Amino acid sequence: MTRGLRRRHRLYWRIWLAVLASLALVALITASVVHLLGEPSDAARRPPIGDVLQAVLPPADAPRVDLLAALVHWREKLASDIALYDHDGALLAATADDLPAPPPGHGDEWLHSAHGRAFVVALPDGRVVVIRRFHQVARFSIGLLGTLALIALGVGAGAYPIARRLTRRLEALQAGVEQLGRGGLPTRVDEHGHDEVAQLAQSFNAAAERIESLLRAQRSLLANASHELRSPLARVRMAVEMLATDAAARNAETMANLRAELVRNIAELDQLIDEILLASRLDAQAAGDAQERFEPVDLTSLAREQCAQANANFATGAEQPDAPPAAGATIVVQGDARLLRRLLDNLLENARRYGQGSAIDVALRGDHDTAVLTVCDRGPGVPAADQERVFEPFFRVAGATEAAGSVGLGLALVRKIAEQHGGQAEYRPRPGGGSCFVVILPLAY
Repeated sequence: MTRGLRRRHRLYWRIWLAVLASLALVALITASVVHLLGEPSDAARRPPIGDVLQAVLPPADAPRVDLLAALVHWREKLASDIALYDHDGALLAATADDLPAPPPGHGDEWLHSAHGRAFVVALPDGRVVVIRRFHQVARFSIGLLGTLALIALGVGAGAYPIARRLTRRLEALQAGVEQLGRGGLPTRVDEHGHDEVAQLAQSFNAAAERIESLLRAQRSLLANASHELRSPLARVRMAVEMLATDAAARNAETMANLRAELVRNIAELDQLIDEILLASRLDAQAAGDAQERFEPVDLTSLAREQCAQANANFATGAEQPDAPPAAGATIVVQGDARLLRRLLDNLLENARRYGQGSAIDVALRGDHDTAVLTVCDRGPGVPAADQERVFEPFFRVAGATEAAGSVGLGLALVRKIAEQHGGQAEYRPRPGGGSCFVVILPLAY
């Protein structure tokens, strides 16, 4: 019983029955309008029927017997009851007693009676004829019901497959949502079609992909973070144990070194935690939501300030960092000044760590509708196989050690921040040796 109720309340049944009811109502209204209004207009377009009737009926001064005989004769031929009235509205002869009398000031028009509609015809000599076909109500009712039944049958046969196909796709989408809710992250649904259901399927697949990528990133971040946290924590624990072991026997220089090591490891832990939290926040935050809070940022002033603090060379309007400085216009982007400052800091810090003491060259220029920021050094560069992987969280190029102070999240944050601003970050080998990291951001309008 419960299953039967559920089946009767399925969406495709509701759509199908709604289509049937709507078309039946339209057909009923159309038939009623045609029934009420169609015939008079048809009659109005006929030849002058009054002239024809006057020609076939006896003259006005003929005996009533002859008039009645003529009406009976034409009654059989026309399959209609007929009544004849004089110009004063007095009944002259009739083949039925219930024919309606013509109203005063009559013309060619329709009259309603208990047994159907009758048509009034004015003859040229002033007489009036009222004509009503036999059994028209019964025939009309049967014809109308039959027409409506055929319309309902045809529409039902045509609408059911369409409604069922639509709801079958919705049922597949519902099954996908339920499967995703049970933890099936790889679940995707069919996107065929170009209607609202296909758009809904595309939105579902995009959301499922986003959820899966977020969870994958969070799991990777958690696994790598737990590994990265062990090293500084182990060094902190070792330094604390060394301080606690016969501290009086150690000289001032050794104690200072231990304290410096503690400070360095604690700073590394603080940096790692900060970058992990920022990476998690950027992963969880949709780019569109973040861009709603963006404001114009003077990227030229920001870059010049950060380069001055990092003792890096800064040029604007140059095609390459090695080119001579050029006076470029102020470049403004739409973004978050705090995140863009972090992006610059990470790029400059990366160049300082791996540039082997070489000068850091920064260039900023406008290129059509984008701002292009380039940070270059003369370090060993990045092998071709790793040039894309350097943007992965916790990835280190072979030969880079933790002693350099890197936790492996700096460049990953650079790319995440660039993407958050609708841009991109990439690595390019520097001509003559070294590395260049390029960030491309859309200009503010």
